[in-house]
Amino acid sequence: MIRLENLSKSYPLKEGGRHYVFDNFNFTFPENHSIGLLGPNGAGKSTLLRILGRIDLPDSGRVITDKKISWPVGLSGGFQGSLSARDNVKFISRVYGYTGEAMREKIAYVQEFAEIGEYFDEPIKTFSSGMRSRIAFGLSMAFDFDYYLIDEVGAVGDPAFKQKSKLVYQEKLKNANVIMVSHVMADIKAYCDYVVVVNGGQASVYEDVDEGIAVYQKIGQKK
Repeated sequence: MIRLENLSKSYPLKEGGRHYVFDNFNFTFPENHSIGLLGPNGAGKSTLLRILGRIDLPDSGRVITDKKISWPVGLSGGFQGSLSARDNVKFISRVYGYTGEAMREKIAYVQEFAEIGEYFDEPIKTFSSGMRSRIAFGLSMAFDFDYYLIDEVGAVGDPAFKQKSKLVYQEKLKNANVIMVSHVMADIKAYCDYVVVVNGGQASVYEDVDEGIAVYQKIGQKK
């Protein structure tokens, strides 16, 4: 169960006042389904993912869940730049309660997956954006969650690395679900069996993925 209860989120405006993305928003996600989260630009899709992944906090209200939810997959903004990739992985592992041999397994997984060689022990602030993304994606896949939050499916790297990433996605989804934001409808159809359309601070659920996509596209035509 993932339920949003009286959720409000706003941002300050230059001219004063605040823009509310959500205002006392109540919603329950369909349980045990992979969900395509669609809506026009500015509807709050990515904001909602960050709140679900505890990367951002609402102004008020709460997320009620008994599920293990990932941070947004591939998010690289949370790294400590002066630490090496290895030490960043250690830190996240400790946050999730992994120590000793279990922690070493997480480190080995990310190091092997990222394929950045000796740079794994260099400060992350020296990395290219592509290298940071490889570490971030590998770190996301190193942990098992009930739901993976995905803001666009694409992975960085050459075709071989992208194919490897796709295979990892598919393996994870054998035992987990996703909540996915994407502008590529082929990805929504490939990974999701429900669609939630967010618009104007409200959300509608569609069991038929094609119907949900059609509603989203119709909204886009009106903008």
